Amino acid sequence: MHRTVYEDYKYSMQDVGRVYVGCKYTFGELLDNDDVLFKFRLVVERYLLPETDLNDTLETHLYYLAPDSFAVKIYSRLKARIRVSVIEEKKNLFGKRKKQYISKQLSVEELAGISPAGKEKQGMVIHELSVSKLALSAF
Repeated sequence: MHRTVYEDYKYSMQDVGRVYVGCKYTFGELLDNDDVLFKFRLVVERYLLPETDLNDTLETHLYYLAPDSFAVKIYSRLKARIRVSVIEEKKNLFGKRKKQYISKQLSVEELAGISPAGKEKQGMVIHELSVSKLALSAF
């Protein structure tokens, strides 16, 4: 039997102002990957890891994030933005309704404010976490 490893959305990129991390990383993979910015790995290890498990993905951690958790405070200090896809129904020119995925950027407070049932109802898929480099340097 051939086992395939899902590598989409396992990436780390940077630009001048932000660090972008794909949400399919487990916390263990995130800490072991040298391509991820050292300061981000340090924040994950010190502040986020005590609330999670090494085998949890960043996606599930963000999906089930409680609005009053310590992690929300950490992400808000990092000026975190989460790129998600949700299913929206649109009408075309002929009046037919069509469901399609729309990509959105949410703050961590907006994401945590939606219950897991509400996220499931919207068909939400979490793709990417981005944090500010300037806010990251303050830790």
